[in-house]
Amino acid sequence: MGGGNESSGRCIAESCVEPGPCLTDRCRTGERRASPALWWVNGKGGEVKWSFGELGTLSRKAANVLTQPCGLARGDRVAVILPRVPEWWLVNVACMRTGLVFMPGTTQLTAKDILYRLRASKAKGLVASEEVAPAVESIVSECPDLKTKLLVSPRSRPGWLSFRELLQCASAEHSRVETGSREPAAIYFTSGTSGSPKMAQHSHSSLGIGYTLCGRYWLDLESSDTIWNMSDTGWIKAAIGSVFSPWLQGACVFVHQMAQFDTDTFLDTLTTYPITTLCCAPTVYRMLVQKDLKRYKFLKLRHCLTGGEPLNAEVREQWKRQTGLDLHEGYGQTEVDNPGKTAATIRGNFYVTGDRGVMDSDGYFWFVGRADDVIISSGYRIGPFEVESALIEHPAVVESAVVSSPDPIRGEVVKAFVVLSVPFKSSDPEKLTLELQEHVEFVEQLPKTITGKIKRNVLRDQEWGRT
Repeated sequence: MGGGNESSGRCIAESCVEPGPCLTDRCRTGERRASPALWWVNGKGGEVKWSFGELGTLSRKAANVLTQPCGLARGDRVAVILPRVPEWWLVNVACMRTGLVFMPGTTQLTAKDILYRLRASKAKGLVASEEVAPAVESIVSECPDLKTKLLVSPRSRPGWLSFRELLQCASAEHSRVETGSREPAAIYFTSGTSGSPKMAQHSHSSLGIGYTLCGRYWLDLESSDTIWNMSDTGWIKAAIGSVFSPWLQGACVFVHQMAQFDTDTFLDTLTTYPITTLCCAPTVYRMLVQKDLKRYKFLKLRHCLTGGEPLNAEVREQWKRQTGLDLHEGYGQTEVDNPGKTAATIRGNFYVTGDRGVMDSDGYFWFVGRADDVIISSGYRIGPFEVESALIEHPAVVESAVVSSPDPIRGEVVKAFVVLSVPFKSSDPEKLTLELQEHVEFVEQLPKTITGKIKRNVLRDQEWGRT
């Protein structure tokens, strides 16, 4: 938690009043089960465990902070730029209670990114961590709609209200706003893989009903489960796997603060804690299968998931071979608020996603990639994902991105940007190129969005001189 809570491992709920009625039925009956609603660790000895009842008490206090000293009212948009700290969950639930529109963002956002989001959304409130505060202060004069800034930090800062100080003093009595099913609950910005991020608005029913089904069927959660979802707090998968789906099923949300992904820390955590359900981006699984996973004993792991971008078949097979567990891939789209583009996707009774997929002999559909990523060379249509899946079968390749590159004869050729595994970093590049494919460029890393998706459009523009 920071400050005294991190060093002692004490929960800030210990100093609060006894749990009372809460936002949801899960919170109201939270004391009936020993498993916590939220189990947070920071890897440095700090640990927080909140029951559903404690979560209810603290979220009521947080709701009073947002509406009283902050002066925010139903329908106001609140930008929340926090890392994986317990306060992110408190503010999330507090916004639901008060009818505020929760608008998360990752701490990797630059000052320019924050300015774009605040101005596009006309946010009236901002909740941020200490590392983000300087960037906010550099652009806040350009945000006339913003009227309150709330800092989550053990230290005070001029011009900011202190969330922790206000939470400590706030009343635990709060009457929740009776929001309508179609009333806005949250706004997520798209990841920006093909242009500037767009706002996507979600209602209370779309999050509540939609993610009930997701928790029950895709995540396969029960009240006895503990789910570790590695999603950054700025990505909608955090809402799916770290808030709505688990808590609607009465499951425990496990969180490791882990500012930067580390394979050894990840595997140690998975062997130390009773995690039953794991959800990570494909990039994480690509890194994990480079290890000898048979050396690790995962205590209770039974269900593994991924999503956000296509998962290579080779990675899926390696994970299964080493752990004995299947990887369940999820697919979803974030609708954008561009009326012209939205209208263009409707053809009769069909919604055309702009994505490519294939159906196998058993009738299962497999997501391949965006239709606008297709490469046309000598009249042939080539999907980058198929090429990337072939490349990753080579032991030298950790990950790759395939895009079109101009060619005077064929119009376009297939070019691969390849990140090498450690044992091959000193290999002869010409020899490796011959083993992989004709057009290859070896790179240390691939350009990615803040949610970890590969930005092929950046590489494509680079090849076509559009940067």
